[in-house]
Formats: sequence, C-alpha cells, structure tokens
Amino acid sequence: MAISSLGIGSNLDLSGLLDKLAAGESQPLVVLQKRQVSFTAKLSAYGTLQNALSSFQAAASKLADAKLFQGVKAASSATDVLSATATATGAVGSYAVQVTQLAQAQSLASGGVASTSAAIGAGGATTVTIAFGSIAGTLDVPTGTYNPGATFTADSARTPVALTIDSTNNTLAGIRDAVNKTAGIGVTASIINDGTTNRLVLTSTTTGEKSSMNISVSGDAAVGVLLGNDPAGTQNLRQTLAATNAALSVNGIAVTSQTNTVESSVQGVTMTLAKLGSSTLTVSRDAASVESAVSAFVNAYNSLQGTASQLTRYDQAKKTGAALVGDSTLRSVQTGIRAALNTPQDGTLKVLSAVGVSFQKDGTLAFDAAKLRSAYADNREAVTQLFAGTGGNTGYGTQVSALVNTFIGADGKLSNATAGVNTTLKSLGSQYAATEVSVQAKVARYRAQFTQLDLMMSRMKSTTSYLTQQFANMNNSK
Repeated sequence: MAISSLGIGSNLDLSGLLDKLAAGESQPLVVLQKRQVSFTAKLSAYGTLQNALSSFQAAASKLADAKLFQGVKAASSATDVLSATATATGAVGSYAVQVTQLAQAQSLASGGVASTSAAIGAGGATTVTIAFGSIAGTLDVPTGTYNPGATFTADSARTPVALTIDSTNNTLAGIRDAVNKTAGIGVTASIINDGTTNRLVLTSTTTGEKSSMNISVSGDAAVGVLLGNDPAGTQNLRQTLAATNAALSVNGIAVTSQTNTVESSVQGVTMTLAKLGSSTLTVSRDAASVESAVSAFVNAYNSLQGTASQLTRYDQAKKTGAALVGDSTLRSVQTGIRAALNTPQDGTLKVLSAVGVSFQKDGTLAFDAAKLRSAYADNREAVTQLFAGTGGNTGYGTQVSALVNTFIGADGKLSNATAGVNTTLKSLGSQYAATEVSVQAKVARYRAQFTQLDLMMSRMKSTTSYLTQQFANMNNSK
C-alpha cells in the first residue's frame, strides 16, 4: 500500500512535524550563514579600506617626488600671439616679447595645364630631384620669380631626394601622387584649379629660410618645362609663399627661428608663436602645483579617516556595529599613519604645521594654503626636504608612501588580514556544504521513518476496520 501524502494514513500532522525537525536540524546552517555574511561584509570592508589607502598612498607618492617642487610655469599675457611652456630649468623672470615675423614654408605653383589626366611629354624615364637651401636675391613679385643675380645655397644638413616620372605617371595628377608617395621627400603636392586651368602646387613640409626648393629635372624636356626651378637660373615655377624664419625680440634682443616653436631664447622655456604682436612672458615657480598636491594629500587623508569612521560605526539604537568595529588591523593602520604624520623631520622645516597642515580635534587634517605659499616662497628647498627629502633623508611623502605599502603591499597587514578572511570563508563554505549534506540525510531518514509509521498505522486501521466488521457479522448471525 503506497502513501500519497505524509500523514494521510495515520491521520497525524507528520508533514508539519517533519518541517519542524528539518528546521531544528538546519540551525547549524543558519549559524554558518550568519558567519558567512559577517565575514563577507568584513572582506568588502577591507576592500573599501584598501581603496582609501591606495588613494592616500598615491597622494603621498606625488609629494615624495622632488621634481614637483622644482616645477616652473610660463604664462603669456597675449595667448593669441604666443603660448609658452617651461621646464624645471626655466629662468624665472619677466620678458617682453615682440613677434615681427612668423616662420613660413615655401610654396611654388606650376604653369597652367588644361587637363590633370593628359600626358606631359613622351613618357620617357625622367628624374626629378628636389634640394633644399636658402635663397639670396630679390624677388620679382608680379612674376613670383627671383631676379638675375640671385643665389641658392644648399642646406648641407639635408640630402636631396629624387623621384621618377615616366609613362605610368606623366600627368599632372600622376606627378602629384608621385610626390606625395615618395618617402622623406619633404614636399607635399596638390592641384589647384584657378577657374580656367590647373596648377600643380608644391609646398615644403618644413618652415624657415633653409626650406626653399631647388628642383632639377633630367630626362623629358616637357617635364622639365613644368617642374624645373633653379632660383639662380631658369625658374619655371612661381613662388606664391616665401620660406621665412620667425623673427622676434626678447627684452629688445633680436631672435630668429626656423620654426614657430622657439626653444632657445629664454632658458628652459619653449614659446609657440601664433601671430604678430607683443606679449609679456612671465616665468615663475609653479607654487600652484605644489599647493594642489598638498591639498590632495590632506583630502585623501581625511577621506581615509571618513572611511575608517564608516567601517567602525556602532548603531546604539539597533545594537549593531559596522563590519570593522574593534578590528585590530584598521586600528593599527590609523595609529601608524597618525604617528608618521606627527614625527618631526630633519631640516629647517620639521613638522607639517610649518606649511599649514595641522590636525583637528576630530582627527582630520586642516590645510592653510596661504601658509604653504609663504613657506614655499621663502625657502623652496626646505619645503622640498619636508615632503620629498634631500641628501638621503626621507620626507613625509616618502615615509607615508612606504608605510602604507606595509599595509597594502603583497605581505602587508591588510593583505594578510584579507587573505585570512578569504581562508575563513572558504572553510565556512566547506562546512556549510558538509553540514547541508548531513541535514538532508537526517531529514530523509525522518521522512522514511514517518512514511513507514504512516503505512503501519494505515494497515492497523485497515485491520481494525476488518475485525470490527467481522465481529459485527458474527453478532448478527447469532
């Protein structure tokens, strides 16, 4: 006889009783789950703490770099005339700059050609060689060519580049493409239609007086008539833009440059010229970057303190604490960092309060930027030593960065604590799995026993019913 529903044979609430027994047997699982939740929260809290420490270490590492305190900045009073950048070697001061000429690349235009695809010449192999140098002479503006007597002096630093024109590319478009495809030629080519005809335009890729072109052609005469251009001889191309150097004065001293990027006129300063005009160039110590770095350090520390406060908060009303309440690792982190920040340094400036960084009653840091600016202006080297250290002595930035590494490094306290929590979670997972198997086995045995009880009670009830009926029949027969 099969039992379709537990308790139907015995008329007892065996299903409810089994549920209660299962709940009782599962209590160890509930305990294990609570421990898993607690350790998972702790693991997450350690991750949050590590992120805050990493940010703090990054801010400290920036202050540990002595180059930060050697920074120099350059500012232009007329950025549309010129812009400027400076390196650590920049000469601090104010400079009057007058830009009178911008550097320019030479541009040459050919005579008109009716079709860009029509063959030029017979297509025989022709060598076109382009050399660069400077031109001395008078330009005839209407014709765009130099008057007789002009000279061309090749730039010895640049090697002439040659390209071949033949039947495969002896059209205006073909010559343009050949120029643009030749590596290192130093020229770009384009075709401009002036409304009636097509002209090949050759433009040097570099600026300055030494970027003028001398183009010689050996081979097909028609190609020579189109491209040959010797500033001191036959000129078949018209100069539309002359190669010029940049010209400027710095504090009244004349300066020239082959490009519009001027690097040598003011020590450690690079000027980029944009247009003619005047500007005052101011080169000064980059106190703003130092101030920003110290401010970031203070903010990162305060953020770390805020994170620690959140992770150790206790809710008196709910009688519950955050994941790291009473955690020794966090307490060690806080104590170690505060001790490091209170340790005097060697040097003229010994403590953080000398540059405007001081502890408040609530454990956070306050920053007086004006005090830092004053200290930096009075003794830049002392501020450098305070944070980055000099002569083998480490400063606050270096010390704090190294200290934080003992917490979050591969063998750091926080890393070891995190590894311990992961090990515990793994162990709890194994315990939970084993306990769950045991509970399921016990509940299965209870179910089997209840099923047998149900079946036995059902049989007993059936037997009782049968005997009762038989006795009734016997009595009726008498």
